[in-house]
Amino acid sequence: MYQLRIYTLRSREALDRYAAVHWTRHIASLLAFGVATHGIWTERDGNTHRLITLVEFKDGVDPTNLTTEYMTSSEFQTDMDGFDPQDIIGVDTVLLDPTRSSPIH
Repeated sequence: MYQLRIYTLRSREALDRYAAVHWTRHIASLLAFGVATHGIWTERDGNTHRLITLVEFKDGVDPTNLTTEYMTSSEFQTDMDGFDPQDIIGVDTVLLDPTRSSPIH
């Protein structure tokens, strides 16, 4: 199962730091929890400060429970070291199932 995650950040500076430093760290720590990162993007509109990621959970995993477990882990805390969590003003998620014709399964 895939999940699209859309993070809205307070400023361009917070977005740039979150994308370059902290999400880069998340790739390895999420993988240790069985979550693969397939892409990380920033939205092109210069007036919005959004980071969009596509992650994949293993079959049978409850994404909500795993996310809670991950976010309370020491790995996540280390990933976020030096970042003010108040700079993330919203996170939206969408669970996705690939169609038969999707190149990603």
